[in-house]
Amino acid sequence: MFKKIISCILVLYFAVYAVSLSVSGEEALNISAPSALLMEQETGKVIFAKNAHEKRACASVTKIMTLCLIFEALESGKISYDSIVTASPFAAAAGGSDIWLVEGEQMTVHDLIKAIAVASANDASVAMAEFVSGSEQSFVKSMNEKAKQLGMKDTVFKNCNGLDEDGHLTSAYDVALMSRELMKHDDVFEFTSIWLDYLRDGATQIVNTNKLLKSYDGITGLKTGTTSIAGCCISATAKRDDMHLIAVVLGADNTTDRFNDAAALLNYGFANYSAVTPQKPENNITSVDVSKGMKDTVAVKAEIGGKFLLEKGCESEITSQSTIKENIEAPVTKGTEVGRVLYKCGENVLGEYPIVAVEEVKKINFKDVFLIVLNAFLSL
Repeated sequence: MFKKIISCILVLYFAVYAVSLSVSGEEALNISAPSALLMEQETGKVIFAKNAHEKRACASVTKIMTLCLIFEALESGKISYDSIVTASPFAAAAGGSDIWLVEGEQMTVHDLIKAIAVASANDASVAMAEFVSGSEQSFVKSMNEKAKQLGMKDTVFKNCNGLDEDGHLTSAYDVALMSRELMKHDDVFEFTSIWLDYLRDGATQIVNTNKLLKSYDGITGLKTGTTSIAGCCISATAKRDDMHLIAVVLGADNTTDRFNDAAALLNYGFANYSAVTPQKPENNITSVDVSKGMKDTVAVKAEIGGKFLLEKGCESEITSQSTIKENIEAPVTKGTEVGRVLYKCGENVLGEYPIVAVEEVKKINFKDVFLIVLNAFLSL
């Protein structure tokens, strides 16, 4: 009787264990914030979403878009790190988190970016907006134009720093999109990874508002935000091996929940997924036949790039197949697509890439043939 009871308990245990294994990672992931999203940066693939398109205030997470436009201005040569910015009365009066700019005070672009990224300085954000676009109003117009370009359909910006303002809204998905865009500028991580630094020749100490910098392995940034309306928000980015993740949390009740949720999202991504660079196709084709050309073949290559986001354990199951178009006729110009490479994992299509000509093959004509024959005859 005792053995039967033990057997029943064991059967019940393993049945419950099997059910728990069948629960998806998204269902098992407990996020307390009302809205959250986890995205892989290079592919833009969404790994986890909770009310991802719910329109919400995001506080200073707004500054991600502000930094996007600043770094675009830097890369275009419109401004430089050494450019001197003079604080206007409007910038100095921004309020909220700031570095206490005084009207007429001058700072370099480099130091103001540091103030925005590390100290979440509202006054520095307004000063840079005015410097880049002439006025905050003009800068905010550019922010909304950029949002539209990125496909941020849930977003309307009303200011450059994220202070509560009626109609200033975004979503977790849109925050991930603008975070992904900012991450294209590698220099930003030199600022977002700073824990403690100084301004004004050491007179002003600034400490990063992103506490994950001190506790999370691989953290690279990106931006926190807190107001009474927005709650506690963060777009946290972290990189391990070749995978860079973006974890967005909006509307958390407190800072502890904000950081715990972000860490849980990142942990789930790193534990369950990997970013894999596609290898050369199994039947790698280097040349294909050409009819009616001055050459019988043309050299080709597969234009493979980017990465695949895979559940861990699927890496060894990737297959590839190259196919070539039928009856390729000259003329063939360099870059002409002559086929495709398809990558799959089981029945799941991972990606498809073109196979293109890497040289030119002219159409055959009597004059060219005659010259070839003549040159051959003369060389005898």
